[in-house]
Amino acid sequence: MYALTITHFMAINYDAYELVAGLEVHAQLLTESKLFCGDSAAFGGEPNTHISPITLGHPGTLPKLNKKAVEYAIRMGLACNCTISPNNYFARKNYFYPDLPKGYQISQHTTPICIGGYVTIRIGDTERPIELNRIHMEEDAGKSLHDVDPENTCVDYNRAGVPLLEIVTDPVIRSGEEAYAYLTELRKMLRYLGICDGNMEEGSMRCDANVSVRKKGDTKLGTRVEVKNLNSIRNVKRAIELEAKRMIEMLENEETIIQETRSFDAQAGITFSLRSKEEANDYRYFPDPDLVPFRVTESMLQSIKESIPELPEQRIARYTQQLQLPAYDARVLCDEKETADYFEAVITHTSNYKAAANWMLGPVKSWLNDKSASITEFPVQPAGIAALIALIDEGKLNFSIASTRVLPALVAEPGRNPLDIAASLNLVQDSDESNVAAWVEEVLQKMPEKVAEYKKGKKGLMGLFVGEVKKVSKGKADPRLTNDILLKKLN
Repeated sequence: MYALTITHFMAINYDAYELVAGLEVHAQLLTESKLFCGDSAAFGGEPNTHISPITLGHPGTLPKLNKKAVEYAIRMGLACNCTISPNNYFARKNYFYPDLPKGYQISQHTTPICIGGYVTIRIGDTERPIELNRIHMEEDAGKSLHDVDPENTCVDYNRAGVPLLEIVTDPVIRSGEEAYAYLTELRKMLRYLGICDGNMEEGSMRCDANVSVRKKGDTKLGTRVEVKNLNSIRNVKRAIELEAKRMIEMLENEETIIQETRSFDAQAGITFSLRSKEEANDYRYFPDPDLVPFRVTESMLQSIKESIPELPEQRIARYTQQLQLPAYDARVLCDEKETADYFEAVITHTSNYKAAANWMLGPVKSWLNDKSASITEFPVQPAGIAALIALIDEGKLNFSIASTRVLPALVAEPGRNPLDIAASLNLVQDSDESNVAAWVEEVLQKMPEKVAEYKKGKKGLMGLFVGEVKKVSKGKADPRLTNDILLKKLN
């Protein structure tokens, strides 16, 4: 006989634990050339076409610092409320990967140009700062390609030497939702500053998450695991939550968590081990002897400070305070810099700011969603939207007709005048009081019994009268004027 063993599974109380995460974001800077040479930093290109002896680290070559990259780093630091280090130098971070041609990476890891700072996130109605540890500059590595040759790994060095900002938070993130909000805000900031396009799919913004868990109330940090290869903000959120769940289950089963580097399989919904985690002293940092230290002067700092454009929160404040827009409208308009810029262009042609916001968040956004397009692909010029608003304000069109009939025609022929389109489609409303009064009188004469019922208190008949006037006028009667004249005649 076989003995039956019954294992009693105890339910895991996940709520007894607290997730603690810190994020490391690498943002490729939008400079034309690389960090230490004049090779192109553009994305794409045939493999190994954006290279030179300097990128490849040939003997006798000397690096030279890209001044624009320093300016971009300071710009980001000021936007994130960091302290800017006046005295700076680069170090060699020694480790070997096949896509790192020199055998070391030039980095500011130990002496960051930007110290501290924070990024404010909003979840619902709650705001809180996510504290930063540092922002530093470093060069990117190349890219290993495993699907080009069936037997060999190929290496493309086009990306090697492209300037990066590494933006590192303190371990202050407590949920996947907070990580999502932080990355969304950070990407928005990078785009507003014009220093990175934030395209995670192309790798110009990449995120590694350091995750640990501990019992609620504990102050000591648990053993951390770094999760790499996260290529979307949504996947960062998922990976953090899944990894925290795995670690809690290990602790509950009295297993030991080891410090390691893991990757995330988005399709399978799991993390898996890559290698044991290197410590900082494994990299053997020392100052790069080929790069002279550089100093950030007060005049340089002031010049960069003055060049910083209006950031999202400043724009939102202006929209709500000066333009009197609802906070929701202002925030949605400012989610994408290009959308906010388009809105700004619209309101140079109209002072009806709320109507402009309604058009951006209604018909324009619907068209973009239907086409899976960005605002830069919207064919109608801002002046065209302002012209539609003016036609509505003047009583020549109503919003429904303007958005469903005139806008599609304007999209098809962006160069046409919206009024000409409306006239050609016989959609222009008649706001002549005598004409509308005549149509109203005609309707009331035909419906004496309904008029009597209305006067006895059946006020719901007003909709019937308006509808009949619309029919008689073939849709041309100005609805607001129609209502006004009906009220006068019936009361």
